[in-house]
Amino acid sequence: MLPQVARAFEAMAIAARNEGIAIAIASGYRSFDRQLAIWNAKAGGKRPLLDRDGTAIDPASLDPQQLMEAILLWSALPGTSRHHWGTDLDVFDCSRITKADLQLVPAEYQQTGPCGALHDWLEAHAHEYGFFFPYQSGLSGVSAEPWHLSYAPLAVPMLAEFDSHDLALALEQAPLALKAQVLPRLDALVRHYVHFIAPPGPAARPNS
Repeated sequence: MLPQVARAFEAMAIAARNEGIAIAIASGYRSFDRQLAIWNAKAGGKRPLLDRDGTAIDPASLDPQQLMEAILLWSALPGTSRHHWGTDLDVFDCSRITKADLQLVPAEYQQTGPCGALHDWLEAHAHEYGFFFPYQSGLSGVSAEPWHLSYAPLAVPMLAEFDSHDLALALEQAPLALKAQVLPRLDALVRHYVHFIAPPGPAARPNS
């Protein structure tokens, strides 16, 4: 995480701890190469592939176009992940579930799940520390991720500077699975999966 993000997260974690919520980070910064490995593993059937409801899909049952679209439900193209920026993190309640047991699926963040109380607390308070949920049902191209927080004061300007041309060059040179499906649709994919996100709440907006 960037230093400003780390300070905001620590302040939020302390406040949550005082109310019995133990916020821990499941995933923070992620490099291009790490995201590439995730993408290729899903394309190759070496990592689970899920539908919008979190149910497993057999990659062999999909044609290349369908496979690309299925991966994009939960995993970003390398170069488009907000985790590249040092502003975004996936969180869980480490007092109620271990990182080893965590699957980062919606059921874990529902009221009856181990991270349900955490999610309720974050919905009420995350904006006070500059964080928001960029991936929400009906408000983002990516499926709803109740574990994914973004630090708006830095992430919003970074998104505004996102360069699709540089992304295209990087993907053309990378050993990317499904490249033939991705590159012809790259502009549309960037609009839908990168720029189409839920807006930050008033208290989390830059300069607010």
